[in-house]
Amino acid sequence: MREGTETTVSRRGPGVPDRFFADPDFDFEARTALGLASQGVGDIGQVLVTLSGIENGDADSWYRAWHRRGERLQRQAEASVAAGRPESTRAFFLAASEAYSRALRFSAGMAEPRLFGPTFTLHRQCWERVVAHSEGAFLHVDVPYAHSTLPGYLLRPDATGAPRPTLVLTNGSDGSLTSLWGTGAWGALRRGFNAFVYDGPGQQSMLFERGVPFRPDWEAVLVPIVDLLVTRDDVDAGALLAYGISQAGYWVPRALAFEHRFAAAVVDPGVMDVSTSWTSHLPPELVDLLHAGERDAFDEAMREVDEDPVLARVLEFRSRPYGTATPFETFTAVLRYHLRDVVKRIRTPLLITDPDDEQFWPGQSEALFRVLTGDKERVRFTREDGARSHCQPLGRTVTDLSMFDFFAERLARRTH
Repeated sequence: MREGTETTVSRRGPGVPDRFFADPDFDFEARTALGLASQGVGDIGQVLVTLSGIENGDADSWYRAWHRRGERLQRQAEASVAAGRPESTRAFFLAASEAYSRALRFSAGMAEPRLFGPTFTLHRQCWERVVAHSEGAFLHVDVPYAHSTLPGYLLRPDATGAPRPTLVLTNGSDGSLTSLWGTGAWGALRRGFNAFVYDGPGQQSMLFERGVPFRPDWEAVLVPIVDLLVTRDDVDAGALLAYGISQAGYWVPRALAFEHRFAAAVVDPGVMDVSTSWTSHLPPELVDLLHAGERDAFDEAMREVDEDPVLARVLEFRSRPYGTATPFETFTAVLRYHLRDVVKRIRTPLLITDPDDEQFWPGQSEALFRVLTGDKERVRFTREDGARSHCQPLGRTVTDLSMFDFFAERLARRTH
């Protein structure tokens, strides 16, 4: 790849099934689970069997199937503990943790929402068991943040403490730590890099256990992380890398406008303006009310959502990370999440993924690519390659290759 180039990743072939489920959200989550399995989180066969027991569009059916899978994997993990098999223990606990997390993907539509808390706890407990059985390779590294800390984990290939390139992975709006394993952490570890994963404001444990909401100025998150990592003997301070998935396609570039110590970064995809995934579903007259600041009229119009209890719960669930109380407050808050005022300050070499059929932020990867003034690349992923839709869930292997090739080239430039 060359600076300022655009690459298309595409191999003609028979393709993949057009749909695993008729419901588009169920179908996307099915593809995501399969993609993670291809990158070391569970097994593809386990995912397919689990999906076969789910009724299309039924949130409770989805929950039951994935929760049963989590229980089965957890039992296998415990058996591996008893047998003294640390590698199997880690693998089973990792898959169990992801299965419990995946069970909650449609919690807003479940008949019994109180199941969320206990299942999230099981998810995190299994993740902690992965760390505990890493034979010293994985460490808790909490990050000083505001008047508290962010929960962080430094995943190392081994326990030698050797200084290594370190990839800092930032999640999207609702992704789990285990999902980061399959979207970059495993690739880093296989190549002898460290991987640093964490929950930021509004994400996972920071939201569900501490009630801390999102913030648009993500430099307030990544700067303290870098400040901490560069002090560690097991981190090569000159070889820090960054990766952001989904909504972190906004957060990471936002932070890069202020934090210049990363050797290179990847956003998957690029997000110039988070709010478009919200406002694109509104009729024009509601968008006009929002931009005009017509709070009461906007909220009154949005009350129609309350007529559908499932839609109302979905809106409430999506609003929760923003720490807002009304639809007007939520949509107004989301309007602040854009890069227009800071994008020209980004100096870090940046690779942007751009899949066909991007359903949440179509066209925004190209928009970000066009306005960047520094070292940049855009890599397209195509439906012919089976790598379509948001974060190309069935194209995680070619994504892994593209991003780590980009990292290798930028790291090599720093050493010559």
